[in-house]
Amino acid sequence: MQQFVLAGGCFWCLDAAYRPLRGVISVESGYTGGTVADPSYELVCTGETGHAEAVRVTFDDEVLPVDVVLDAFFTMHDPTQLNRQGADVGTQYRSAMFPADDAQRELFEQARTRAQEWWDDEIVTTMEPLSAFYLAEEHHQDFFRKNPFQGYCLAVAVPKAQKVRQRFASYAT
Repeated sequence: MQQFVLAGGCFWCLDAAYRPLRGVISVESGYTGGTVADPSYELVCTGETGHAEAVRVTFDDEVLPVDVVLDAFFTMHDPTQLNRQGADVGTQYRSAMFPADDAQRELFEQARTRAQEWWDDEIVTTMEPLSAFYLAEEHHQDFFRKNPFQGYCLAVAVPKAQKVRQRFASYAT
């Protein structure tokens, strides 16, 4: 069992892209990387907390290889956009990886290097030490499943999830 904390724009999109992969045990949306204890969504949206919208992905690495989880991360969002993903702008939408230890840091750095081959522009994904991870409010958990016809989900989350599903079809449920 492995657990990674990753940020790549709105956490709804990462959640929607990871959940359909075989071997994913859970995806939790939350906030990390900032200075404010127990922040709310509204506070994080101000961009003043230092937190990123992130997901904590728990997966069975005997079913879903670590490289697939990390390569999916670099597939589902544009890691060359600094502090934004499309129309979502601010440090809370930064591309960031939060390693829990040196072993994860090495895996994350290898994935970032591997992913650079797929992108023409330089990857700006930061490597930040994992600090406290604060769960987002309940209505943000598994948001896509609860709101499949919500406009943002249809316009933004669906295409990202489809990219992952296509690239990693052998791992899709």
